[in-house]
Amino acid sequence: MRSRTVRFALPAAALLAAAFAAPAAAQGRPPSVIKVVPYVGYMKFGSYLDGPLGSRVGNAGAPVYGAQLGIDMSRDFEFVANIGYSATELEVGVPILGGLRVADSKVLLYDAGLQYNLPTLTGIGSGTRPFVVGGAGAMRTEVKVASVTASSTDFAVNFGGGVDFAVGERWGVRASARDYVAKLNVGDAINVNLETRRTHNWAFAVGARIGL
Repeated sequence: MRSRTVRFALPAAALLAAAFAAPAAAQGRPPSVIKVVPYVGYMKFGSYLDGPLGSRVGNAGAPVYGAQLGIDMSRDFEFVANIGYSATELEVGVPILGGLRVADSKVLLYDAGLQYNLPTLTGIGSGTRPFVVGGAGAMRTEVKVASVTASSTDFAVNFGGGVDFAVGERWGVRASARDYVAKLNVGDAINVNLETRRTHNWAFAVGARIGL
C-alpha cells in the first residue's frame, strides 16, 4: 500500500509543480536571481572539553532559527550569506548520570560562502536539485551564569549540502545539513583559563525558498 501511495504521490507533485510554473512561464518572467530562505531546525553542538571517565563540556542540542540570502552568480553557482541563532545551555555531561545544565548559553552564527547546485534529479521529481555549500564566518557564544554574562566570538568555517525541492517558478523547499567547525574559547566566555579544542557543530534545517 505504501509503495502504491508513493507511485501516485510523485506524479501528483510533478503536476502541481508544473501548474505553479506554467503561468510564470507564460508571462515570460525571468528566473529568480535573489532568493531568501527563512529556516528552522536543530543544532547538535560538539564538546569543548573532554574530561576523565568520558565526561564532557559543551552546549546541549537545541533548536536553531535563521535566514539565508542567495544571489545567483551563474547557472550553477550561488553566493550565500547566512545568519542563525540558537538558545541553549552549557552542559557538563557525565556517563550514566546524564548531562548537568550549568549555565544559559546563546549562539549566533553569521557567515558567507558559495553554493554549487548540482544537476537536477529528474528521476525523483521535477525541479529536485541537490547542492553542496561551504563558507566562513564566526560563531558568537554568550554564556550567562547567575547575573554574570560573558561572551566570545570565534572564527568558524562551514561545509555541507542538501536538496532543493521546487514547488513553483519562484518557490521551493530547501533541506540542508551543515557542519560549523570552530575552536570556541568558552574559557573566555566564563572567565576561566581553559584550553578548548576544535568542535564540529551540526545544523540540520528546513526552510522555504522564496525567489525575488
